[in-house]
Amino acid sequence: MRIMTLPCDGIGPEIMAATLEVVEAANQRFGLGLSFHEEESGFSSLRTHGITLREEVLERARTEFDGVILGTQSHMDYPPVAEGGRNVSAGFRIGLDLYANVRPARSRAFLPNKAAGMDLVIMREATEGFYPDRNMYRGVGEMMPDPDMALSVRKITRHGSLRICREAFKLAMQRKRKVAAIHKANSFLMTDGLFLECFREVAKEYPEVETEELIVDAFAALLVRQPEKYDVVVATNFYGDILSDLASELSGSLGLAGSINANAETGLCCAQAQHGSAPDIAGKNVANPTSLILSAAMMLSWLGEQRGEARLMEAGQAIATAVDTVIDTPANRTRDLGGTVNTDAFGTLVAQQLMADAVAA
Repeated sequence: MRIMTLPCDGIGPEIMAATLEVVEAANQRFGLGLSFHEEESGFSSLRTHGITLREEVLERARTEFDGVILGTQSHMDYPPVAEGGRNVSAGFRIGLDLYANVRPARSRAFLPNKAAGMDLVIMREATEGFYPDRNMYRGVGEMMPDPDMALSVRKITRHGSLRICREAFKLAMQRKRKVAAIHKANSFLMTDGLFLECFREVAKEYPEVETEELIVDAFAALLVRQPEKYDVVVATNFYGDILSDLASELSGSLGLAGSINANAETGLCCAQAQHGSAPDIAGKNVANPTSLILSAAMMLSWLGEQRGEARLMEAGQAIATAVDTVIDTPANRTRDLGGTVNTDAFGTLVAQQLMADAVAA
C-alpha cells in the first residue's frame, strides 16, 4: 500500500515526522507493506511551484495512492487564490470528493476533561454547506454587491445530504445504534429542511437505529450538559465543524482529536488532524502530535474495513491503544497536557509502546 504524505505548514512537518515513526512501527508489527511518498504543499509548494496545492498532486492521490496523511495548513496566511493561495484541505475534500469528515470525541478517565462519559462521533458533510470555496461550480459563494454589503450563499443538496446521513447510520450500526441529526430548520426552512428530509428518508432504511433531531444551538448546550447521551451525530459542514471542536475540547483537548476525510464509494481516505498549524510554536519541537497520530490510525482502520483486511484494522486499534497507554502516565505527556515531552520524543514513546504491546500479546 502506498501512502502520500504532505507535511504542509507550521507544526505540520514536526507532527508528521512523529506520526510516521508510529505508523512505520505498526507497519513492521503487522506486516502491512506500507510505503510512503512525500509531496510538497502549502507554503513550500507556493515557493517552489507558485501554488499551495498542485492539481497533479490531487490526481496522483486519486490514482496512485491508497491513503493520504495531510499535515496542518496556514491557509489564513496564504495569498489570494488568484496568486496561488489554494486552500489545501478544501482542495483535497473537493478534488477527491471526500464528503465524510469523521471526527470522534472520547473522554479519558485518566485525563482532565469537562465531559465525563463522552464517546461520540460527529459525521460532518465536507463538500458543500456554508463554505464559499466549495459550493459553486465556478467562482466562490461570497460576493459584495457594494462596499458596505457582503453576501454568502449556502448550498445543501439531496445527494450530499443522503450520502452523509447514510454513512452516519452505517457507523451507528457498529456502535450504539443511535443517530442525532443537527439542524436549524426553524430558521433555514429550505436548506436544513432538505437535510432533515434526507435524514428521515435514510432512517427508514435502518429501523433498528434510534433517531433524534436537535436544533444546533440547543445541541451545543446539551453537549455540555449531557455529553454521555450521544453516539453518532450527523451534521452539515458548518455545524459539524464548530460542534466537533467543541466536543473535542470538552472531552479533553483538540490536540487529542483524530479525524479522517473519506469517500466510501471510491475508497479514498485522507487523515488530517483537527487542529491548526500553530505557527507560534512551529519549529520548537513542543507540539502534541497525538491528533495526527490518531488520524493516521483511523485511516488504517477505515481502509481495512473497506477492503476487508483485518491487519489494517488491528493496526489502527493498536496505535490508538498505544497512545492511551503512553498518555496514561503523566510524565509521558506533551506540554499542552501538563507534561514536558517533546514532539519527536512522544512519537518515539508511542512507537516503542506499540512494539512492546506486540511482545506482551
